[in-house]
Amino acid sequence: MTPGAAADAGGGVPGDWTVHRRDDGELVGWIRPDGDAWTAIDLLGREAVASVDWLDAEAALEERGIGYLADVWMLEREGGTPLRVRMLEVTPARIVVKVDDYGDVSRATERFTLPWPIPAGLRAPRAGDPDGFTRER
Repeated sequence: MTPGAAADAGGGVPGDWTVHRRDDGELVGWIRPDGDAWTAIDLLGREAVASVDWLDAEAALEERGIGYLADVWMLEREGGTPLRVRMLEVTPARIVVKVDDYGDVSRATERFTLPWPIPAGLRAPRAGDPDGFTRER
């Protein structure tokens, strides 16, 4: 990759970020300048590793991969119980999630469009979060 190659990622990232793709062509993130070093940024806009050499930045993105996009996430709601959600779309323009349908594709679920990079209200599940299988009382 060459610096400035971020343009093929769909915009929304600074021009000095470089797209990084796996060997199969799948986008896994970007590498940006960090003084005399490099910082790797994943698809959610999170730092995978900071202030390292180029090869370490590439390795961090490839190690992180994209599997986390298929995980269950929790969306914090003001004054409400966190919602269990799945990611539908992740771009440097936005993140779209939907309430988890537990594999029932015929079930209509609410969708939420969030800003990129990942906002604090969208997070990994924690102990005590609703799991969707246990009824609240």
